[in-house]
Amino acid sequence: MEMFKKWSVRIFGVLAIFLVVNLSAGAGVEVEAAAKKTEIIVSAAASLQDSLDKMALLYEKKHPDIDLVFNYAASGTLQKQIEQGAPADLFFSAGDKQMNALVDAGLISDHKVLLKNQLVLVVPSNSKASLNTITQLTDKSFKKVAVGQPESVPAGQYAQQSLSAKKVWDTLQNKLVFAKDVRQVLSYVETGNVDAGFVYKTDALTSKKTKIALTVGPHVHKAINYPAGIVKDSKNQKEAKEFYNYLQSKEASDIFASYGFLLP
Repeated sequence: MEMFKKWSVRIFGVLAIFLVVNLSAGAGVEVEAAAKKTEIIVSAAASLQDSLDKMALLYEKKHPDIDLVFNYAASGTLQKQIEQGAPADLFFSAGDKQMNALVDAGLISDHKVLLKNQLVLVVPSNSKASLNTITQLTDKSFKKVAVGQPESVPAGQYAQQSLSAKKVWDTLQNKLVFAKDVRQVLSYVETGNVDAGFVYKTDALTSKKTKIALTVGPHVHKAINYPAGIVKDSKNQKEAKEFYNYLQSKEASDIFASYGFLLP
């Protein structure tokens, strides 16, 4: 009986070691597989966040070797980052100006306008304000109006163009609250820190705390185009090109359309 017990202990010991070794090997394989994922950095305008986040789930499921990493900010901020050498594989701008600057600097290769958008004026959902024109923002009932910083936020540039066309940009200076991107403008309106704000229609559609008071006519500002392009210094040209092509696919177009974007 003693002999049997000794052999049992030895057998179980060997089995335990075998199990540990195999589990370790298995974990090593998983770590190695995860390490082999190619990280694609997409510097994208803040207004694209909802649609791209949804798209990423579908794309990564079909391409388990790809890890999409998004850097969301104002297009002008992203432009400056790329000019200063920040890592990026793709740039998806909310304006032609920022993309053209990088193309002219020789920092972007393939590029194309993929989407269009509309500029709207939003107010808190419980607001009783009724607007027929943006010149009404000069009324006393509007104490604070949020816009993106025109220097770096395309939506802010379009708002400035629109208000200047209606000759009220200078008049409204004391009322204007500047934000780092359209999502911050939307947040200011949602929290009631301002009475109104200029955002894209796609941003307005994501919020239950605001409502569209007015759609700004396209004749008072430049066309709102969303060009995407591949960064020349990308170390993952093949993978970046594949995602760039996917952004032009029917599946991607349907997702963009579901968030209110217009196709060119």
